[in-house]
Amino acid sequence: MIHVIRSLSRFSPALLIVIVVCLSLLSGGCHTAKKVKSRPGHPHMEQIHIKHTSKVRKKLVQEAATWIGTPYKYGGIDRIDGTDCSGFVLMVYKNIIGEKLPRNSAKQAEFCIPIDATDIKAGDLVFFATGKDPHKVSHVGIVLDDENFIHASTSKGVVVSKLSSNYYIQRFRMFGRTPGMKKL
Repeated sequence: MIHVIRSLSRFSPALLIVIVVCLSLLSGGCHTAKKVKSRPGHPHMEQIHIKHTSKVRKKLVQEAATWIGTPYKYGGIDRIDGTDCSGFVLMVYKNIIGEKLPRNSAKQAEFCIPIDATDIKAGDLVFFATGKDPHKVSHVGIVLDDENFIHASTSKGVVVSKLSSNYYIQRFRMFGRTPGMKKL
């Protein structure tokens, strides 16, 4: 960096300021989204014990786990730039089983076959009403086991959370299984 500054010293001060500002803007433009670190109270994937299940369901969970730490971005569907909850679910399902899900969580809930809590399996979906309307689905995650799900949190990015947390119990709407997962 010192060599760069010395070589720039031959320019006029006004031109030097323009060059420095341009370099600052260029370096800031290449910044990738910050990865979200694990937070206390959120289980790590190593703590999840998935029961015997199909290879496809295991692959769904493994794919979902690769998204942990992805930052939240409304409307996003990218592991680097960020994702929202429905974009995350959409991409995991698309990447593993090629099933095309609707783009938002409410439509994903309508698309799914409702299932009872006693029938949930790894890879099924869980829906919540986290918005102003306590009856309208506005959040989705992927079930990992009887206790945990993975989702894109607006404040923490893609994380694993407990289904039993008071926040999610109060906002729970339904469990669902996509038509493509019906027989798996």
